[in-house]
Amino acid sequence: MSLQPRPGAEIPALTVRVARVSNPHGTTAMWIRDRLDGLFSDEDFTAWYPRDGRPGLSPAQPATVCVLQYALNLSDRQAAEAVRCRIDFKYALGPELADPGFHHSLLSDFRDRLAEGDRADRLLDLALTRIRRTGLLKGRAARTSHHFHKL
Repeated sequence: MSLQPRPGAEIPALTVRVARVSNPHGTTAMWIRDRLDGLFSDEDFTAWYPRDGRPGLSPAQPATVCVLQYALNLSDRQAAEAVRCRIDFKYALGPELADPGFHHSLLSDFRDRLAEGDRADRLLDLALTRIRRTGLLKGRAARTSHHFHKL
């Protein structure tokens, strides 16, 4: 799999309408998209994937799914099903409503890449920096990267 970075995708208009009508107060997944602009972008992962080869899924998507999976206490199968079926996950990730999602094993493969070297620490630092910029974390928030590998 290779990475051809894509800029943050706009959420399809129909997805926005359906998500807002069905979840007028929002959900955790929608909150991540609205306040953090998806938390991760493909450019955050350029060193993780080769530049040539067969194009693959946006790595920002499984990273975001892993965060939601941890926050919502979902198994890999449940998280992959949420990507396929839940409108708030579609809203957070930005695919078309008819997008079939991905096989649950992709999450395990992503976590294997995350476990290499200091990637988990660097990704956590990046996430905390972005969250601080929104004003959601003030001062020196505790950084517990020993939990991040579970994502």
